[in-house]
This record gives sequence, structure tokens and C-alpha cells, in this order.
Amino acid sequence: MERAIELSRKNLGRPDDGGPFGAVIVKSGQIVGEGYNSVLRLKDPTCHAEVMAIRDACQNLGTHDLSDCEIYTSCEPCPMCLSAIYWSRMGTIYFGNSRKDAERIGFDDDFIYQQIPIDPLARKIPSYQCLKEEAGTIFDEWSRIENKMMY
Repeated sequence: MERAIELSRKNLGRPDDGGPFGAVIVKSGQIVGEGYNSVLRLKDPTCHAEVMAIRDACQNLGTHDLSDCEIYTSCEPCPMCLSAIYWSRMGTIYFGNSRKDAERIGFDDDFIYQQIPIDPLARKIPSYQCLKEEAGTIFDEWSRIENKMMY
């Protein structure tokens, strides 16, 4: 956790990188990936500390499966990062600041948490399903592949 906090401090002097967030991924007591918020520098809204740490760990370990790892992050993960952590299959999340602490300094993700359970058409950004049959043929083909690797 100390390294995650140290990484979050890195952006205090570099406001053009992103917010004060850092994260590390640990496997068997060793840091295997780390990241800090790089949204502004990389001009990519997905470059949150947790996502950057996941990318780093996957690259370093040569796998997409981090089920034998845990993440230490300076702040409770936002919905995007939380989803990425679940997709990576990590077993435990440790965080310093809460999402309410983040809200206090201007990083409010609560509206996203509120949008998730709403019907897609009623969300702030409405979602429309289209070309369902055409898209469905690809899923049908995928389901018939016998040697596919699931993740």
C-alpha cells in the first residue's frame, strides 16, 4: 500500500498527468505491476491507476489472468477499474481513500454507480440495440468453435 500511495503522490507535481491515484499489483509478496493516473498525459480516459497497473502486471507476467494476485490502490476503485479488476480475476482489493474521499476532492463517480442498474434507454447516455440478428450470427459462430479459450 505504501508504494501505491507513493505513486499517487507522483502526480501532485504533475497535474498534466492526471489525478492523485496510484496502484500496485502483488503476487506472492512481490510487486508485479504498478501504475498511476495518466489520463491527461496519454489523452485516454481509461488510463486510471488500477487499469495501468493491470496492464503492467499482465505484460510482466505474460497472462491476462491475475487470479493469484491482489491489488493495492490509493483509492477505492471507480466502476471502470472495479470491472477491470473483476475481469482480471484478482482475489483481493486493498484501498486507502474511499470513493467519498475522492468525491470530496472533485472525483465523483457516484453517478456512474447510479447509472448501471438503470434500463439502457433511460440512462444519461442512452443505449440502443441495433442489428441484433447480424451481430447474433457472430455469437452463434463463436459458440460452435470447439477449441476456443475462454477468459
